[in-house]
Amino acid sequence: MAIIYKAELSPTKPEVLRELLTSRPWGEDEELQVLGAYRFDDPSGEVGVECHLVRVGESIYHLPLTYRGAPLEDPAAQLVTTMDHSVLGTRYVYDGLEDELAIECFARALAGEQQQAVLETFAPDGTPAGTRPQSVELTLEVDEGEVAPTLEELLDGDETFTIARTVDGLDGAVRLVAAWDGGRGVVAAC
Repeated sequence: MAIIYKAELSPTKPEVLRELLTSRPWGEDEELQVLGAYRFDDPSGEVGVECHLVRVGESIYHLPLTYRGAPLEDPAAQLVTTMDHSVLGTRYVYDGLEDELAIECFARALAGEQQQAVLETFAPDGTPAGTRPQSVELTLEVDEGEVAPTLEELLDGDETFTIARTVDGLDGAVRLVAAWDGGRGVVAAC
């Protein structure tokens, strides 16, 4: 279950997504429309792993982010921004495709060992407030006659997988498919 606090965020998530898109050579500097998001649970419960789908012009971007309570020591991980969270304090926001924890979540999902998280909401004081409906539904599809790879095969590199940056035709025998209001597309495959 993903724990989501009713909190004030600065910058807001749309502002963070815009920062990611405009700071990368593959991104665009146009108006964006947030289509929805899904989350994965961090097995240790420390890191938020949230994957956003946004439309910019004719492109639909898949933007995984990780939210951490402390900066990563890995120099390859590029900090997108810091965020002030009114309940959790400073959060360090990373591009999930450069964060090993998020990549491992995708590997577990492709291996059939992890599903998207249930969105449990909490008041700022920690009181449970219910669940939030999913704006994106994530499903694992495996072609007939095929078998999903094991987590070990994916993490050891015996099987390769791709996580989409844009939702525009990625395919494979094993696919994570995201469905949102008005669309669907493959976000990871092997």
